[in-house]
Amino acid sequence: MILYHGSNVIVSEPKLIPQNRFLDFGFGFYTTTNKTQAIGFADKVTKRRKEGEKNVSIYEIEEARAFRECSVLRFDSANEAWLDFVSENRSGNYTGVAYDFIFGPVANDDVYTTFTLYSAGVLTKDRLWKH
Repeated sequence: MILYHGSNVIVSEPKLIPQNRFLDFGFGFYTTTNKTQAIGFADKVTKRRKEGEKNVSIYEIEEARAFRECSVLRFDSANEAWLDFVSENRSGNYTGVAYDFIFGPVANDDVYTTFTLYSAGVLTKDRLWKH
């Protein structure tokens, strides 16, 4: 499996570093199987940090071995379980299992306001799916 990581630097050896914000899948090193998405992340990070250059680092993992030897959480779609997991992580309230790999949709910036309204109790789950 080929994985991509978009950043403002080349990351030849991924390391977990402290984060200054809560992300969809919690603390970790984020990659994607979508090269276009990684390019977009690299562009966003480079603009936000105002240093470095847009870079996409590429990794190849042995998928069968990784899935056999590591703990994996997979969301095939943005469903209710995904919503609960992402909401707990974004609010910093997730206390469940720490997985080695998490696969699933990432909430983009366009849905941030919707997540904020849901987390504040303004939107219910039913209304969120219709929003």
